[in-house]
Amino acid sequence: MPARGESVVLTVEKPAAGGRMIARVNGQIVLVGGAIPGERVTARVERVGKGVVYADTIGVDTASPDRRAVAADPLCGGCLYSHIGYVRQLEIKAQVIADAFGRIGRLTLPAAVRVAPSPEDGYRMRARLHVRGRRAGFYREGTHEMCDVRQTRQLLPATCDVLESFVNEMAALGLETVSEIELSENVDASERALFADLRAGGDARMRERLAAIDGVTGVGPDASVTDRIAVGGAPPVVFRRNVRSFFQGNRYLLGDLAAHVAGLVPPDTDMLDLYAGSGLFSLTAAAARRARVTAVEGDRSAAGDLKANASAHAGVLVHHKPVEEFLEAKQARPGVVVVDPPRTGLSRAAIDGVIRLGAGRLIYVSCDPATLARDARRFVDAGYTIERADAFDLFPNTPHVETVVVFGQARQ
Repeated sequence: MPARGESVVLTVEKPAAGGRMIARVNGQIVLVGGAIPGERVTARVERVGKGVVYADTIGVDTASPDRRAVAADPLCGGCLYSHIGYVRQLEIKAQVIADAFGRIGRLTLPAAVRVAPSPEDGYRMRARLHVRGRRAGFYREGTHEMCDVRQTRQLLPATCDVLESFVNEMAALGLETVSEIELSENVDASERALFADLRAGGDARMRERLAAIDGVTGVGPDASVTDRIAVGGAPPVVFRRNVRSFFQGNRYLLGDLAAHVAGLVPPDTDMLDLYAGSGLFSLTAAAARRARVTAVEGDRSAAGDLKANASAHAGVLVHHKPVEEFLEAKQARPGVVVVDPPRTGLSRAAIDGVIRLGAGRLIYVSCDPATLARDARRFVDAGYTIERADAFDLFPNTPHVETVVVFGQARQ
């Protein structure tokens, strides 16, 4: 097995989940960063753990035609795939999804997955940034080293300008204990909310100065932004969301994702939306498909948004409680269940609860192919079948991808 610090020549075989690619040295698996399948590269071993070698590319001996020049730090958060041509990125993500289903779930998808593309620049509406002095940025992968957020191109240039003004003003106010900033803006960037924990310092006057920065429309734990999303010819649905609430973060694909999920919901059906967040899928399905929706969200901030947003929709009932707790009680059988869990996927209790409901259709929205494939196996074992899988590239230039899988009728 190669040792740490050793240089090895590798022929890159295929992608692995998480951003690295798979190669081998004398049969030993090497996960190599900065490479593309089909390339021959020289890599330096960074560490060895649990029988797997981790290495980073230091030279490209035979380059892929899909390799492109990178101006940004490739290890800066959001840049791991930036050296790969964008069309090839989409192909790799489709391959990672299929591989996860085959390797983890022991399942074959009914068709090749199409990954909907996104513009690469300025796509991101939500971000958590680290602060050091007069700098706000992301961490380099696997480190606590700061890198400049502007070079990643994830945020709009105007957003980067606002962040610079914000951290400079905090420094001028002596707010040196702030270590993180949460950012949320709406699709057209006409509203921009920022939250920094000022409990260790700061008063009303300081907050007013921060809120007065050009380009900032809200500061603090109660700050929010608002979007209007129209799906399927229905009137636009209003979504208010708190700066700290989870919301899908790609401004260019937000409407397409909502329309896709709503289109999978049969019209005039009873729908259960678990991990409903601020109501993206609940309210668009209610508006466009006349669904009667029960929406469940455990996070206090997101549940507050959900209740406020749902108040305009008579057919939407909101529950603020953990999904597992909601499913413990006997529930009426819905026509369709939508789940959009965190990256860790569904808990065993949540899966068992969904299976007990026996809904005719299950729509699973996931940001992690591995946990999705794991959970898919459990649903298939319970009698569901996979009808289709689609993906959306909500995170260009990263290994992350959003996947939507439809499971068909369960056994009666």
